[in-house]
Amino acid sequence: MRLLLPSGLALLLALPTAAAAQDGAESIAVTVYSAPGGQGAQPQQVFDPASGQWVVQVPGFSVVKERRTMALEAGANTLRFDRVAAGIDASTVVFRSLTDPGGTSVLEQSFQYDLASADRILEKYLGREVEVLLKSLSEHKGRLLSFDALRLVVDQRGEVVILDRDNLNRIALKAGGGGLVTKPTLVWLVNAAKAGEHLVETAYETSGMSWAADYTAVVSPDDTKVDLSAWVTIRNQSGASYEAALLKLVAGDLNRVPRQDQSMGFAVNGAMEFGAGTPPPGFSEKAFFEYHLYTLGRRTTLPDRSLKQIELFDSVAGVPCRKAYLYDGARDLPPWYSPGPNRDENFGMVSNRKVGVYLEIVNRKEDGLGMPLPAGRMRLHKRDEADGFPELIGEDRLDHTPKDERVRLRVGDAFDIVGERTRTDFKADYNAHWITETFEIKVRNHKDEPVEVLVKERLYRWVNWTVEKPSTQFEKKDSQVIHFPVKVPKDGEAVVTYTVRYTW
Repeated sequence: MRLLLPSGLALLLALPTAAAAQDGAESIAVTVYSAPGGQGAQPQQVFDPASGQWVVQVPGFSVVKERRTMALEAGANTLRFDRVAAGIDASTVVFRSLTDPGGTSVLEQSFQYDLASADRILEKYLGREVEVLLKSLSEHKGRLLSFDALRLVVDQRGEVVILDRDNLNRIALKAGGGGLVTKPTLVWLVNAAKAGEHLVETAYETSGMSWAADYTAVVSPDDTKVDLSAWVTIRNQSGASYEAALLKLVAGDLNRVPRQDQSMGFAVNGAMEFGAGTPPPGFSEKAFFEYHLYTLGRRTTLPDRSLKQIELFDSVAGVPCRKAYLYDGARDLPPWYSPGPNRDENFGMVSNRKVGVYLEIVNRKEDGLGMPLPAGRMRLHKRDEADGFPELIGEDRLDHTPKDERVRLRVGDAFDIVGERTRTDFKADYNAHWITETFEIKVRNHKDEPVEVLVKERLYRWVNWTVEKPSTQFEKKDSQVIHFPVKVPKDGEAVVTYTVRYTW
């Protein structure tokens, strides 16, 4: 029997494992997927509609593939598979006997995740005899009627007693509660034609695991080159540890369908591949469908509730970079949503004074890169020539970047360069359907050297516009943005003026 897996699961489970494993050997492999949109591996607060509460979750997910040796008898067997993740999506579980795949079939399977907490144990003893010892050393014996976070209600020989849980010293329960699970456990009812040791293969998808890249760039004294290194940070809060695991990382934004229920599905065909050969000890990269796959050439251990960092690629020295200044005087304006032109005469009167500082790198082979760069945080440093120590100068988030693309990193705002944007004229004839605005933009440079600043102007009132009387040449970037490149002398000022006319 074979049930169809949820959409996309066949792709996920078909991924090769991360390194070599001999056939017939026990092994575990973990494929971790980057968080959507390059969110990183940091936990986030999300609303859980099932509980009606905000909970902390790790973005991203992983697929765990494992082989264990288990003893089976001929006929029906109950197999318990513990040390699995607490965040399993039960609809993704796959089971297969590699020893006798044709003669072994799954009759039933379940995921037991209702762990033996104090309240779960008390639930199983509702209506049964309990012995309660208070801090005052007084004893109460009777039938447990109910409980909540504050109290126990006990029927003591026909007398109902309400006991505060803060006053409890000990609760004694008679054996036989049954069904207590101390670890998340997969349970199968398996029919085997062949008795003996079977190499069993399982796979499942779990939440609580994610990875992201962490980059460090050290800028040269003249701000024209950077030394770049990259590590991956793997966060494991899945509820299970993975000892000596074969590790793979997938970079890219996968489309995923929201989980509808916790129903269990399985497939007994299509064994997982554990690969062959001896790859190098670090990560090797290759294109995989429309994503990129990073395979670690050695085993590694991923403890539960831990962060692990592994070098992604060897450091690259002397990558050319360019420092750029951008003045966006209207960057603090709220977005304008309207089916018609913006007629608010006061809109755009607030001026931002900060000039942004950016570093640009081209991800090309001739500059020492030319590799897919997965999303992550880029920390930028510069060495203090007085003592040689690198000091943090800014950080930005890098999106998934293919080779030969330009990377623009926002470092911060310049201290010695300021901007000023002033509207000097406004005219409108709403009956004739036109508005004109005139602006004056000043950029002042207090540095001991000249700088080039790109002045960004947002034409936010309407889609039909023409620029009149510009004081210098400009470049149209899109339907509502133009750029004025200006040179500002040391201890000097540059002025840009223009008029924009809107019609509708």
